[in-house]
Amino acid sequence: MPLVITSRLVSGVVIVDMNGRLCLPDVALREHVNELLEEGHRAFVLNLANVPYVDSFGLGQLIMIWTSVRRRSGQLILLRPTDHVQELFRITKLNTIFHISAEEAQAVKSARTNVFESVVHAIAAKPTLS
Repeated sequence: MPLVITSRLVSGVVIVDMNGRLCLPDVALREHVNELLEEGHRAFVLNLANVPYVDSFGLGQLIMIWTSVRRRSGQLILLRPTDHVQELFRITKLNTIFHISAEEAQAVKSARTNVFESVVHAIAAKPTLS
């Protein structure tokens, strides 16, 4: 079953709902998030509740997405991964890298707060002209 991706905006945070397997050769998720980044979005919640299977290629996509979002001072939260996917994150230690949330409202709040803090730090880190 191919991965079906839909997006919605909640309080300035893009929630990307997925349904299906995140595996080779499907790159639609990465392309979708990159398009959203190009549009200027920086706060993302990836809803994994209906993703029963992720292979090593899918893990690689999640890591590339996380890296792309972070490079642009954004925030990525993973929402409700299935037990199988959570176990995969635990085995690979990616649960120490990814921010994982069980509740959508908390994920949205966390994404918004962390993006705001990232922007403030980025502005503060820029040298001023004398």
